[in-house]
Amino acid sequence: MPIHPTAVVDPLATIDPSAVIGPFVVVEGPARIGPGTRLGPHVTVTGWTTLGADNIVHAGARLGDAPQDLAYGGGESFLRVGDRNVIREGAQLHRGTGPGSETLVGDDNFFMTNAHIGHNCRLGNHVIMATGATLGGHVRVEDHVFISGNCVVHQFVRIGRLALLRGLSRASRDVPPFCIMDGTHTVRAVNRVGLRRAGFSSAQVRALHAAFRTLFRRARNLQHAIAAVEATPCTDEVRELLDFIRTSTRGVCRGSRQGGADGD
Repeated sequence: MPIHPTAVVDPLATIDPSAVIGPFVVVEGPARIGPGTRLGPHVTVTGWTTLGADNIVHAGARLGDAPQDLAYGGGESFLRVGDRNVIREGAQLHRGTGPGSETLVGDDNFFMTNAHIGHNCRLGNHVIMATGATLGGHVRVEDHVFISGNCVVHQFVRIGRLALLRGLSRASRDVPPFCIMDGTHTVRAVNRVGLRRAGFSSAQVRALHAAFRTLFRRARNLQHAIAAVEATPCTDEVRELLDFIRTSTRGVCRGSRQGGADGD
């Protein structure tokens, strides 16, 4: 178990023998560090935090600290991180607020410098958060989402699969799957590039584009727009989009006031 002599490791912590603990790292409390995980210089892992296998945590990241929530009363709560995540310099991942609650991070994610994941968030797999991207508490992020630099996401927002948030954008409404969002929760386009990279066929992309035009091209009653989409043959992805909209409790992003979703 290669632990640098300057590291401070709590005797209550569980460190896999194949993990690497770098200089000036602090591992506090009952934290668990999985096989092949590497903690770079000045990383802090604290509280009831579990890191799975083969994660790489870069200098100055802080994992599992108390939530930035006035409701937190000091109880036992958790941060659980899966496998093969890359967590870059200065990123912060906080544990849950309520006793027994948790922040969950899946596998193969990439969190760039100073990314912030608030308490009780749930992230899927293959999520990318660029420098300065910030998630408030209780945010849900589905697979293959790209959150660009300095985006801010309000607490309790959901971000659907394969969505892309452009830099400096902000969302206090749910972000539908397969879309590009910018500005203030404004849908601009179907995420064509992301869909192609994910293996979507041209027919699947065209079906989503047609649905987005109906849903977001102009101001209209959203329930009427959903009915209009359902009146046509729907692919599985279009049904996923409609189900996401129906289950939203915060409302979903709107189309552009300058004419709605773009074609690009």
